[in-house]
Amino acid sequence: MHFAARLCTGTCTGFALIATVGFIAASFLGLNHGSIGIAAGLVSLPWLLLLRAGYRSQVASDLAEAWQGTKQAVLHPGGAASGYAIFYISVAVLLGVIFGHVMFQRPDGIYTGLTNNLGDLPFHLQIISSFAHGQNFPPEDPAFSGVRFAYPFLADFLTAMLVRSGASLIFAMWIQNFALGLVLVGMMHYWTLQLTHDRLAGVIAPLLILLSGGLGWWLLFGDAQAGDSGLIGVLQHLPRDYTIAGDTIWRWGNSLTTLFIPQRSILFGVPLAVFIFSQWWLALNDGEQNQTAWQTPASTSTGTRKNPAPKNWEAVSVSVPTSAPTPKRVSSKATKAQSSGEATAVAIQPGVEAENAVVSKEDIASPASAVRRRMIAAGVFAGMLPLVHAHSFIVVMGMAGCLALLFPQWRAWIAFFVPALVIALPEILWSTHRSGINAQTFWGWAVGWDRGNNNAIWFWLANTGAFIPLLIAAIFLRKHGRDLVSSKLLRFYLPFLLCFLVPNLMKLAPWAWDNIKVLFYWYVASAPLVALMLASWFREAKWRWAAATLLAVLTLAGTLDIVRVLTGTTEYREFDSDGAAIAEQILQRTEPRALVLHAPIYNPPVFLTGRRSLLGYPGSIWSRGLDYGLRESDIRQIYSGSPEALSLLRRYKVNYVLLSPLERDYLNGNNLSVNENFWSQFPVIAQSGEYRLYKIESGR
Repeated sequence: MHFAARLCTGTCTGFALIATVGFIAASFLGLNHGSIGIAAGLVSLPWLLLLRAGYRSQVASDLAEAWQGTKQAVLHPGGAASGYAIFYISVAVLLGVIFGHVMFQRPDGIYTGLTNNLGDLPFHLQIISSFAHGQNFPPEDPAFSGVRFAYPFLADFLTAMLVRSGASLIFAMWIQNFALGLVLVGMMHYWTLQLTHDRLAGVIAPLLILLSGGLGWWLLFGDAQAGDSGLIGVLQHLPRDYTIAGDTIWRWGNSLTTLFIPQRSILFGVPLAVFIFSQWWLALNDGEQNQTAWQTPASTSTGTRKNPAPKNWEAVSVSVPTSAPTPKRVSSKATKAQSSGEATAVAIQPGVEAENAVVSKEDIASPASAVRRRMIAAGVFAGMLPLVHAHSFIVVMGMAGCLALLFPQWRAWIAFFVPALVIALPEILWSTHRSGINAQTFWGWAVGWDRGNNNAIWFWLANTGAFIPLLIAAIFLRKHGRDLVSSKLLRFYLPFLLCFLVPNLMKLAPWAWDNIKVLFYWYVASAPLVALMLASWFREAKWRWAAATLLAVLTLAGTLDIVRVLTGTTEYREFDSDGAAIAEQILQRTEPRALVLHAPIYNPPVFLTGRRSLLGYPGSIWSRGLDYGLRESDIRQIYSGSPEALSLLRRYKVNYVLLSPLERDYLNGNNLSVNENFWSQFPVIAQSGEYRLYKIESGR
C-alpha cells in the first residue's frame, strides 16, 4: 500500500479507535484529561511494533519513498507525481476554505455559511457541548431529556475530546472535518485504483463525489436572463442552490454542502466504509494475486495472468526488504530471491502505482493468512459503525451478506462477521435500550424516493445528470475485445445496486429524504465505474471532448453550490451576541447536568452549553423517531403561565428556564404570549440584553 494510502487508512481507523476507546473511558471517568490520555495511550500501543527491526525497516522505507516522491515532484515537475501534488493541494485548499464556512464568529454573533447547515449546526453543537461541558454519560438525548441517546454520536464525541484537550470549538470542528475530508478523497482514490487499475479514474472518482450534482446548472441561464447583470453578474452572486431545493424536482444535493458538512456522522462513516470495501476487494483477490501476479525476475517478461492482460501491461520491479522477518511458509523460488537480495517483480497496468500492487512477504507466503487479517480488520471497524454512522453499518452488513453469497469464501467471511457482530450487537442493544424511538416510523413504502409527482426516469436524470447513462455504458462497453468492467468487478459491484433499488421502494427513516444516506452508497460504489468510463474516453482523441463535456455536466451544479458558499452568498446568523453571552453565563452558573427549558426551536443558546433540553427542534426530534407532541404542548402551557405550569415544571424536573426574544417569537407564532407576571416569582440568575435565565427552586 502506498504511504499516502496508509496515512488515509490510519487516520480514519485511528479516529474511530480513539473515539471508541475515549468514550468507554469517559463513561467511567468522565471526559477529562485522564480519559483522553487513556484513549491516546491505548491507540498509541502499535508504536511498540517499531521495537522490531522488520517494522522499523518498513517504516523507514515508506518514509524514504514518500520523501523521494515529493522531492521528484518538486525538482522535476511533470508526470504523475506532480499531477497528484497539484490535485491534492487543490483539494486541500478547497476543503480547508469550505470547512472554514461551517461555523465562524463575528462581533454580532455566531454564523454558518451554508444554507443546509442552518438547522444541523446547532444540533451538533448541542451534542458536542453535552459531552464537553455537560458530562453526558451515559449519553442521554440532549434534545429530549430522559431517554437514551440513540443517534450515532462518535463524530461529535471526537470533537468534544478535542475541545476538552484545549482546542476551541470552531477549530476542533474545522480540523476534524478537514482531516476526514482529505481522508475521504484519499480512500476513494485508493479504492478506485484497486478496482480499476487506472490512475486517471482514481482522480476522477473523488471529483465525482465532491462535486456531485445533477442538471440544476441549467437554471443558471434562466437566472441570467431574468436579471440585469447577465451571466457574469449572476456568477458573482448566485441566487440559489442548483442541486437541491424544497418542493422541486431537485432533491439530490451536493455531497459537500448537503451531506458531509450538515450531517457530520456520514463524513466519518463513508471513509470507514470505503476502507472496509477496499479490504473486501483485496481479500477476495489475494489468493489469485499471490498465485499469478508475483513472478521472479527471470519470468516477468513472459509472465501470464489468469485473465490475460492487454499488451500494454508492463512489469515493474519492486524491492522486498531483506531485513523483514522471514515467513514460515515461503515458496523456494521466493525464498531464493529474497535471500539473495534480488527484487521481486509484479506485472501491473500502466496507471497503477507500483506501491499499490505491493503486498508483504507474509502475504506472499500465506495467502489465507493475508485474507483473514484483512477480513478481521474490516470486521472490527464495521463493528464500530453503529455509533459512527448507523446507515453506514446497515449498508456494510447488507453488502457483506450479498457478497458472501457471490464470493462464497466462507472462512474469509466468518473472519469478517464474527468481530463485526461481537462488537456491533452490544452497541446496538445498549444505544436502543430505553431510547423512546418508535421503530415503526422507520419503515414503510415510499416508491420513487422523494420524487413527488415527477416521472421517475426524468427525476433521476435531472438529479444525477449523465451519471446513470455513463454507469450503464461502463457496464456493457467492450473495448479491444474485452469488457471495460471485468466480470469479477461487476460481480463485486452488483450488490450495491440494492442501495439504489431499496430506497426507491421504501423509506428507511421517518423522513423519506433521509434515504439518501443509503442511496449515496450506490453513488460511491458507482463512481469508480463511471470514472473508468470517462478515463477511457479521455485517452482517445476523438472522444476526449465528449469526456470533458460529460465531466463538466456531472460536476457543474455541485461546483455552483460550492462557489455560492465560498463567495459568502449563504451566510446565516445562528446565535446573536446576547445569545452567545447568556450561553457563557449558563456554563458558569448552572450545574453540568441541569435541565434548562427553552423554546423548541432549532437555535436556542442553551445548545452551546451542553445542558439538557426538555425538547429541541421538533423537526429533528421527529426525524429520529421520537414523539414530541405532548412535550411541545406542555412547553407552551408553561411559558404562557397556565394553571398547570407549576406542576409541569415539577413533573419534568426543570432546573432553569430561559426567556428571550426567541421564546416570545415562538409563542406569538402559536397565538400565545409569555406571562410576565408568572415568571416574576422566580429569581433571575443570569441576563444579557433581553435574554434572562430563571432559577426554578425545588419545592415550588
